[in-house]
Amino acid sequence: MIRQILTPWRWIELISSWQEFFFALLTTLQVAFFALVLALVLGAISGVMSSSHSRILRMISRIYVEFFQNTPLAIQVFFVYYALPYAGLVLYEVPIGILCVGLYTGAYISEVVRAGIGSIPRGQSEASASQGFTYVQTMTLIILPQTIRIILPPLINQCVNLIKNTSILAMIAGGDLMYRANAWATNGHFSYGPSYLVCGLLYFLLCFPLTRWAHSYEMKLKKKITDANEKKSEAEIEAEIPNEEAR
Repeated sequence: MIRQILTPWRWIELISSWQEFFFALLTTLQVAFFALVLALVLGAISGVMSSSHSRILRMISRIYVEFFQNTPLAIQVFFVYYALPYAGLVLYEVPIGILCVGLYTGAYISEVVRAGIGSIPRGQSEASASQGFTYVQTMTLIILPQTIRIILPPLINQCVNLIKNTSILAMIAGGDLMYRANAWATNGHFSYGPSYLVCGLLYFLLCFPLTRWAHSYEMKLKKKITDANEKKSEAEIEAEIPNEEAR
């Protein structure tokens, strides 16, 4: 494979086929975008349900999370692609990718949302309840706006995982980057090295900026929390000094 990467004519052939990789990249972005929308909606709903006072809602959320987290994504894709047609439900490859990757990632986002809600002091929920707020109003107006700021870095990490998981479509000829790289390499070229290298580079260009932004945001958030705690400690010390002098 190293020899293939160092062979100039293989790169010339690959560059001449740039349109194939370009449209495959668009397919990957299409699947990633709609799967992310689905995952965010399902994850937010399931995360709120898992934090509710209703045992039934918590149980439904737990079943969803446990099922999708503890079964391989490949099996889920194969089930939808091969088994559902026997029940009269036939989906094309791209909708299958959106559905399966979205459901799979939504289970992980649900846990992120649940942890974020749990990090908000319980006193805020009790205070809003004493003011007559319903559970839905408390979540939408008070808890979730604060939660988003906290869970943004892990959400971005789940987005990166989602983009990489779209490569599962290659197993059902979904027209994504991974499928196109493999198809081009085997379609008379046998240039696996350059093809997979370009495919990996395109995934890297999609994911690396997101991971760097998430890391930078997380560092800023930690610094902001540290500064706030230091100011709080200084204020408490200053408040204690007059009390000691009065004694």
